[in-house]
Amino acid sequence: QVHMVESGGGLVQPGGSLRISCTASGFMFSINVMGWFRQAPGKQRELVASITGKGVTEYANSVRGRFTISRDNFKNMVYLQMNSLKPEDTAVYYCGRPFVTGDNWGQGTQVTVSS
Repeated sequence: QVHMVESGGGLVQPGGSLRISCTASGFMFSINVMGWFRQAPGKQRELVASITGKGVTEYANSVRGRFTISRDNFKNMVYLQMNSLKPEDTAVYYCGRPFVTGDNWGQGTQVTVSS
C-alpha cells in the first residue's frame, strides 16, 4: 500500500551539490510528516531531515546548514537539496514517515561523495 520511490542519487565530488527526490503514495501525504533517512555501510539508519505538512523543518546536526528539505503536497513529493557535500554524507538515502511505524522502505537512492 504505502510506496516510496527515491531517485536522483549519484556520484558527486566533495563540496558539490545534489538534489534527490521521493514520490510517495498509499497514504494522505499532506498531513504526514516526511523525512529523509540515510544509512551508510555498517551504520544505523539515521534521520537527517524532516518536514511537517505545513513546511516546518528539522535537521540533524551533521547536515544543518548544508541540506534543505522541501515538499510539494500537490505532487506528493519530497526533496532533499544537498550542498557542500562531504565524504561522510555517502549513504543510501531513503524517504519515509518518521512518526509512523510499519512502513516498508523503498529501494533508496545511493549518494556517493568522493574525489
